[in-house]
Amino acid sequence: MPPPDLAEIGVLALVCSVPVVLFGALIIRLARSWSLAVSMVVLVLIPVVATFTGVLGASGFMITETFEKIALVLIIVSVVTMPAAVIFARYQARRTVWEQEIRDAERYAEQSRRKLVAFVSHDLRTPLAGIRAVAEAIADGLVSEHEVREHAKHIEQESIRLSEMVDDLFEMSKINAGAVTPSSTLVALDEVVDDVVSAHRIAAERSGVDLQASLPAAPVKVLGSDRALVRVLSNLVANAIAHTPSGGTVKLALGSDERGAWARVDDTGVGIDDADLARVFDVAYRGSNGRVPRTDSSLPSGSGLGLAIAAGLVQAHHGTLSAHNLDTGARFEVRLPLAASA
Repeated sequence: MPPPDLAEIGVLALVCSVPVVLFGALIIRLARSWSLAVSMVVLVLIPVVATFTGVLGASGFMITETFEKIALVLIIVSVVTMPAAVIFARYQARRTVWEQEIRDAERYAEQSRRKLVAFVSHDLRTPLAGIRAVAEAIADGLVSEHEVREHAKHIEQESIRLSEMVDDLFEMSKINAGAVTPSSTLVALDEVVDDVVSAHRIAAERSGVDLQASLPAAPVKVLGSDRALVRVLSNLVANAIAHTPSGGTVKLALGSDERGAWARVDDTGVGIDDADLARVFDVAYRGSNGRVPRTDSSLPSGSGLGLAIAAGLVQAHHGTLSAHNLDTGARFEVRLPLAASA
């Protein structure tokens, strides 16, 4: 029997290898739940097995010395390439996750940037317009001499409000850029609470709100920045006072348990609408239920960034900040890891 020519060898190789490739493609298509590593191993095995069957078919299904050599080579190739495929697949999976995380971070940063720009264009415009109108009225002689002092006071109040907004914007931009790195000094939270209560005592009295503090017998200590933690609790207390009607109470309590240190700000105000709870820490959040009306215009009205800044600073301290409604009013709770020496 004469040996087959090249055309016959090619046809036999195709007939034997093509079904293997088609079957492998079907397996890959159906096995969508497989991990990337398993899929890569299958992708390596498909051409190896297809080559093996093609060579076997081309040899007329006879185990010759040449076929044994080719089979040995294919086995060695499989042993080498399959572990490499698993390693490359795992690397590719990690890189895909990293790239997705980077894209998500960039998307979030862009959204935050747009929110900040929208906030600046809206909220900074109002006090600037007020200052300009009053200044023009004084310059044009439309304000009597005995009214100048009153209008000057208004300009001062609006200037202070602008300064606070700019400070908040700067702090928020650092948080969004991931540039907040609090120091790792030992901070006594009871001293932080004392500072916050002292800073807001007058504003609470002018609002008709009873500001209370509850401290444990033993100091509660954490690692972090006392300045940043003062700002966190200060923002929460200011927010609580702004949402509590005259005659109400704002209570700042401190303690610790097996989960770490905690600080709670409770108020007897209007609470938080259920629809707003999920986004209460978003940039420029003010809520849909409105603030408690204030007759004193010198009281802080809030920049809309206070809660977002507080959440960012707490996260930088490896803690959590949560909010939920009480039977009357709302509670904001800060959780921080206790210092090892506490």
